[in-house]
Amino acid sequence: MTTASDTRWLTLPELVDMLGIGVSKVRRLIEDHSLLASKFDGVWKVPESFIRDGEPLPELRGTIVVLHDSGYSDDEAMHWLLTEEESLGISPIDALRAGRKAEVRRVAQALGF
Repeated sequence: MTTASDTRWLTLPELVDMLGIGVSKVRRLIEDHSLLASKFDGVWKVPESFIRDGEPLPELRGTIVVLHDSGYSDDEAMHWLLTEEESLGISPIDALRAGRKAEVRRVAQALGF
């Protein structure tokens, strides 16, 4: 189970190597919300759990959009995705990785009301 405290973080250069694309394309993935990044000590990092099979988790982008529509900032969305959600029984990112996209998005939509 992923929690915010035990998350393995990848720097942009590590993502470049892992995804096999240039840094500008990695930045574009972050800008278009296919990935979320947080800054630690001046360095942008992305949770390793957001990547599967050398690609951004496909279910992530739509979930991030739903969270933004619910009024969440990038940092708030990151925290929500990585922290156990009581109604899911696990963190939302773990639920997404387990194929529970519809359930995660229903919970995310309810956050805005």
